[in-house]
Amino acid sequence: MKYFRSASILAAMLVAAACGVTSHTVSSSSAENIAQTFTGDSPQHQYIRQYAGIAVRERERTGVPASITLAQGMLESGNGKSALAVKAKNHFGIKCHDWKGAKTYYDDDHKGECFRKYSTVEESFRDHSDFLRYRDRYKFLFEFDVTDYKSWAYGLKKAGYATDPNYPSKLIRLIEEYGLDRFDRKSSASGNASEAEEKVKQPLETPLQLETPKPVDTSKGSVFKLSLSRQLYSQNGVPFVYSVEGETYASLAKSYDLFLAEILRYNDLLEDEELLPGTVVYLQPKKAKASKHVDKYIAEGGESLRDISQRFAVKLKNLMEYNGMNADTIVREGETVMLRKGRK
Repeated sequence: MKYFRSASILAAMLVAAACGVTSHTVSSSSAENIAQTFTGDSPQHQYIRQYAGIAVRERERTGVPASITLAQGMLESGNGKSALAVKAKNHFGIKCHDWKGAKTYYDDDHKGECFRKYSTVEESFRDHSDFLRYRDRYKFLFEFDVTDYKSWAYGLKKAGYATDPNYPSKLIRLIEEYGLDRFDRKSSASGNASEAEEKVKQPLETPLQLETPKPVDTSKGSVFKLSLSRQLYSQNGVPFVYSVEGETYASLAKSYDLFLAEILRYNDLLEDEELLPGTVVYLQPKKAKASKHVDKYIAEGGESLRDISQRFAVKLKNLMEYNGMNADTIVREGETVMLRKGRK
C-alpha cells in the first residue's frame, strides 16, 4: 500500500525534528535600505537592489534564506538577463511539472523543455520558496540555521536541485563576494549593515517541526479508554495510534470504545481492510484544513489523495474540494496539493 510509506515518513519525523529559536532578522523594509548601499552599476548590484526586498519577504514567509534566494536567482537567471527571465519572468528555471498557468519552451537539458511563465518576478520568487518548503526532499534544509548559507548550498546539491557538481561553490562565492548573508542577519540598532551583526536562528518553525506528530500526554486525562502502555500521538490536533502486528480496525475500535463505522469514517474508509503495521489510525475526525503554515504539499509522486489526507490529518472530502480531485486520484510528481483553502 502506498500509505505505508507515508506512515513511515511520519514516524521518521518523530526522530528528525529539531528545536528552533524565534528571533527577528533584518526586515524587508530594512532590506530595501541595505540594498541601496549596493551602488555599483554591475548587473549583480542592479539585481540585488531590485530584488533583495522580495527575497527577504520570502525569507519571512517561508524561512528560505534571502542570501540563498538571491544567489540562486543571480546564477539561474544570469542576473535577470537570461531569455527565460526576460520573456517568462522565471528567475529560477522551474519547469512546468503540473503547472496550470502560462508556459514557455526552452532548450535546457533537452530540446524544447517546458518552463513556467509568470506574470511578475515576485511570483517567480514565491514559487521558488514554495518549491523548497513544501517538497519532502528539501525539508531537511530548514533544520539548518537561517544564516548557515554553506549548509543550505551543499544541501541543495544533495537534495538534487542542480546537476552541476560546482553548484554549491558557485552559490557560496556569490554570497561572500556580494555580502548577501547580511540579509539573513540581525542588524545593529543603527541599521548600519557594515556594523557587527548577530547570528540568529530560523525565524519560523521548520517543516519537520510543523509536521511531526506530537506525543499526547495521557497523564492529564483523556476521552479514550486506553492502555497505559500504548503511546498516543497527535497530528494537526487529531489523536492517532500507529498500528502493530495483528491489529485490525475492528480491534482498535473496541480498544478505544468506538464503533467500527466510526473509526472507518475517521480514516476515510468505506469498509474494513487489511491493517499493515505502522499505519496511522485516527481516533477522532480529521480537520477541515492542515495546521497553520502547512498550506500545501508538493508531491514526490505516486501517493493517493487519501494517503495525503492521512499524512496531514485533513478530511479527504476537503482535499477533494480544495484541489478538484477525486478520492482515488494518484498525485503526480511535482503536483501541488492544497491543504488549506486558497490558490495554488
